[in-house]
Amino acid sequence: MSRPPLTSTPRIARRAMGTSASARMVPEETPVALSYAGTTHAVMMASPADLEDFALGFSLTEGIISSPDEIDTLDVEEMGPGIDIRIHLKDTANRRFEARRRRLAGPVGCGLCGIESIEEAMREVRAVGHAGLTLSPGDISGAVRLLAKSQPLHAETGAVHAAGFYVPSKGIVAAREDVGRHNALDKLAGALARAGVDGTTGAVVVTSRVSVEMVQKAAAIGSSFILAVSAPTALAIRTAEAAGMTLVALVRGDEHDIFTHPDRISSGAAKHVA
Repeated sequence: MSRPPLTSTPRIARRAMGTSASARMVPEETPVALSYAGTTHAVMMASPADLEDFALGFSLTEGIISSPDEIDTLDVEEMGPGIDIRIHLKDTANRRFEARRRRLAGPVGCGLCGIESIEEAMREVRAVGHAGLTLSPGDISGAVRLLAKSQPLHAETGAVHAAGFYVPSKGIVAAREDVGRHNALDKLAGALARAGVDGTTGAVVVTSRVSVEMVQKAAAIGSSFILAVSAPTALAIRTAEAAGMTLVALVRGDEHDIFTHPDRISSGAAKHVA
């Protein structure tokens, strides 16, 4: 599958020095279906890149599998205007997924389709308070600065989100981009799992606001930190607090706001990484 994530499009650019016709790179936005055992589970609008990472990360962060070993086969196929990722689970994981799908099936035409669906949206988050990682204020500003250097799609378009994994003394060891902030984080989760990176060793860094889903997915990775350039929601703060996660947001240069578990942030200098 070789669908490009970027497209050149004509535009009229109006600037202080005048108006001109030119081209601009814009990101593609493609419907991507995630199918398990021949049945579509979700369709996401996503960037058509790093799709194997996306499928693996989505499966992990949504609790469909507990490890990459539970996937038997994973195939990415073109489907006209979209892409179908067909995931076949091994027996134990498939039985668990089928039971979950039956449990979440609500009655047709109801206002809220079953209490199970609400409980699934508010599912228990993995506890990460046991992780011994600490960061300095310099680590926090440095992590966001380094992620900005790991966004080639954003550099060309200015229109995609990124999620990265920062490890002290190493810098950003993995980063993924997507038109959707959740997708970028799922792709990061998949990339880390495929590389065998322990999620407790670093911090998740995102270019978006922090919603409850971002906290849930960061916790599924195993990280005790989520660092963001934008603000969090109230539910995200409560969820991070309960999970034992340090949530730092509004990271702008050397300034940032700490919302939960500030004890993990030391007053020492950053471990600088070029």
